[in-house]
Amino acid sequence: MNRDLLVDRERHQGARPVDRPLAAPGDHVRDLSAALAAALLVLVAVLVGTAIQDRHHSLFVAWPPVFAQWQPHVGPGTPAALAVAVAVVAYGPALAARLPWRALLLTAWGTAMAWTFSLALVDGWQRGIAGRLTTTNEYLTVIGRFHDIPATLRDFTHHILSHSPAPWPAHIAGHPPAATVTFVLLDRIGLGGGAWAGVWCITVGATAGAAVLVAVRVLAGEQLARRAAPFLALAPAAVWVGTSADGYFAAVAAWSVAFLALAVTGDRPRSAGLAAGLFLGLTAYLSYGLTLFAVIAGAALLLGQRRLRPLPYVVAGLAVVPVVFTLLGFNWWEAYRLLITRYYEGVGGIRPYGYWVWANLACTVLIVGPATVAGLRRAGTRLPELRGGLRAAVPQPRLALMVFAALLALLVADLSGMSKAETERIWLPFAMWLLPACAFLPRPRAWLTAQAVLALLLNHLLLTGW
Repeated sequence: MNRDLLVDRERHQGARPVDRPLAAPGDHVRDLSAALAAALLVLVAVLVGTAIQDRHHSLFVAWPPVFAQWQPHVGPGTPAALAVAVAVVAYGPALAARLPWRALLLTAWGTAMAWTFSLALVDGWQRGIAGRLTTTNEYLTVIGRFHDIPATLRDFTHHILSHSPAPWPAHIAGHPPAATVTFVLLDRIGLGGGAWAGVWCITVGATAGAAVLVAVRVLAGEQLARRAAPFLALAPAAVWVGTSADGYFAAVAAWSVAFLALAVTGDRPRSAGLAAGLFLGLTAYLSYGLTLFAVIAGAALLLGQRRLRPLPYVVAGLAVVPVVFTLLGFNWWEAYRLLITRYYEGVGGIRPYGYWVWANLACTVLIVGPATVAGLRRAGTRLPELRGGLRAAVPQPRLALMVFAALLALLVADLSGMSKAETERIWLPFAMWLLPACAFLPRPRAWLTAQAVLALLLNHLLLTGW
């Protein structure tokens, strides 16, 4: 069935389950209880982490569980951040309900950019944007070593281990080379330096929310996507999207699932399938851990009406990036094996798993905010409705499946032990897919206020590492 017909049917026949009051007696109390439990988790992580760091100095973060320093401050971005927050809280839900769909996507992207830029500028232009990707362990420090890209890729794995000749800085060694090559190519076209790199990460990273909205619309219905839009635009995650390369990674990963959703539901399985595969392949060559996006992609595939038809095109697109890097001499599997060795030779081998395996979840609370925690609680109550079959299910359980697929991927990353600390940055790609759970919440303005207050407090009280 044509996607437009599905949308029309949802509006006229299936709108009732989405538009009806989402609150049952006691739901508001349970929502607040979930949010308070999450806040308690963060508080315990701060107190226990501070005690561990003061006694053993084994966490390697100054303000556990976040990679940040306690430094209350304001900056040139403060008035803009306050203005964006007030505007989204006051007008976001109404505009999300009324704007034409394409206008909503552009508005969500523009608002996310304004929110992210303003939060980054609380730290000032140099410290908040232009200088972020030029520090010791960041990508721009090795641009000069990529003057011959094929030769550097052939030699890439020889510099991953800490004791190797001229070892790569931490972030370069810790990621496949597509991340660094991105900034090398920006430099080659005249957009070199920290300022352009920062602007690139924020501008591209801000599109992640729009990509998630595209996927939610075709997989779970337009009304739920519209409910989620203000929360994606005003996400606390923006504190770390501006400015870290992981914001850029989050956008690439999000568009891979968005194109896959279009491929399995729309009338253009070839073009959308090829794009999905291409972005999925690039995702795996930006960050090793983002191979877990296969879980989220799998959920999108399950929810599609045309599950098998686009798969040959997805596979064809998926092969492009790995084939190119392999032909250029980079061995993904060897690099990952060496990275594990380096990880445990460094602070990754010292940071205690027993703390970070749950403190990482406290970091996640700070990325997604209390509204998402409450939304996930509500999403959990809708999952049992999937027993009637994925295609027969109403929109809410379909959305619940998507957000819990993202939560599953995040939990696997957590249990792996390869993400001890700094997950407020590393898990941005997964966090973007938890935020649509906010679509289940009534009274969106109150929850949007809580989201905005959290982000503003984080950015003004802490000097984050990104």
